[in-house]
Amino acid sequence: QVQLVESGGGLVQAGGSLRLSCAASGRTFSSLSMGWFRQAPGQAREFVAGIHRSGDNTYYADNVKGRFTISRDNAKNTVLLQMNSLKPEDTAAYYCAARAWSITTTPGAYDYWGQGTQVTVSS
Repeated sequence: QVQLVESGGGLVQAGGSLRLSCAASGRTFSSLSMGWFRQAPGQAREFVAGIHRSGDNTYYADNVKGRFTISRDNAKNTVLLQMNSLKPEDTAAYYCAARAWSITTTPGAYDYWGQGTQVTVSS
């Protein structure tokens, strides 16, 4: 079992920045590929960013590329999502997810999920 706990969400004005953090426990963190997803009310959960177990490879959705950066610290069992130049359309609940295999953009392929943290971007 893996437990994931997100933090760092909040209210920010458009153009601002937030940094989300996800703390993992229960399994060797370095064996897990990690992803960030988001879900706005009435919308499907969508892939935002992912990072391979080693941290060597990262992936981003087109609509966040160049604005968001995912990173991980295997010594601290933490994955971060730095979000810059935030837009109102980034408003959503953000979820951290983990799986033992390679990164995929499909939510159903992830085995473990956090409880989510709300990000609200005002215009």
